[in-house]
Amino acid sequence: MSNMTKPTLQQSHGPAYTRIYAVGAARGENAVPNDDLIGPIDSSDEWIQQRTGIITRTRAGADVSALDLATDAAREAIEKSGVAPELIDLVIVATISNVQQTPSMAAVVADRVGANPAAAYDANAACAGYAYAVAQADALIRTGVAHYALVIGAEKLSDVVDPTDRTISFLLGDGAGAVVIGPSDFPGIARTVWGSDGSKAGAVGMNGTLVDFRDGAAEWPTLRQEGQTVFRWAVWDMAKVAKQALDAAGVTAADLAAFIPHQANMRIIDEFAKQLKLPETVAIARDIATTGNTSAASIPLATHRLLEEHPELSGGLALQIGFGAGLVFGAQVVVLP
Repeated sequence: MSNMTKPTLQQSHGPAYTRIYAVGAARGENAVPNDDLIGPIDSSDEWIQQRTGIITRTRAGADVSALDLATDAAREAIEKSGVAPELIDLVIVATISNVQQTPSMAAVVADRVGANPAAAYDANAACAGYAYAVAQADALIRTGVAHYALVIGAEKLSDVVDPTDRTISFLLGDGAGAVVIGPSDFPGIARTVWGSDGSKAGAVGMNGTLVDFRDGAAEWPTLRQEGQTVFRWAVWDMAKVAKQALDAAGVTAADLAAFIPHQANMRIIDEFAKQLKLPETVAIARDIATTGNTSAASIPLATHRLLEEHPELSGGLALQIGFGAGLVFGAQVVVLP
């Protein structure tokens, strides 16, 4: 036997802290009012506004893809961050609407924005996707696997709706939000509280598979939900998760500058604010009124709008929480760029 000593494996270590440097956004160029959608679902503008808080939603034209929206949002975030695109070595796109199973949207975006040969992949965690991707970027930078990350939530949900569906189709919009994340001198992203409850997987998701469609056993798959199940889960279980995220960050609701929940439904947002006992001083993102529910894109889009309207929030703490199909959830407190 050799008496040579075994080589010691090197493991990577990175900076102690990370933060969000900048945020970019791209919304579908068409504003689609409720009146345009109510015929096939036998509804009314008043009903939609009362139940969801949505007045209009943004949707992209036929010639604009989720990939295009992702690219536009990414370019704005990179430009505002001051980080050279070639220094970005990780690109994560959170999406459920990549209409090609492969290649990933992320790899194409990385090339388009000048971040080749960054590690790039898509993450499918539905409406929690952005929070999941932020958690991954934070962890990968702090372990030294990546240096700068581009995180994008991008959806063209108008590609996956049935105009006659009364459960979810009228809620959905198109858009992309992007952030650049990198090393920081101070803690900028607190521990993420995340998880899933696959036992309720049937509550929101596609109503068939591509294989079923191919075999003539189902129509083209589109997104559906059991509204009451999702509403109750969001309101009761997600308020608890939001509180856990505050505890994990070591802060209270009174320390927040902003609350940026997934833009699922205005009633859910209002109920959250009540249950978290948010003080009047906390700005609450209500981007859903004119953007609609954009799944993985909703938190970064809402963040972008909030900072545009209230630049004084920059440097303050924001609690963000995503929740949706799967049923998956993720929440973390971040310092706003």
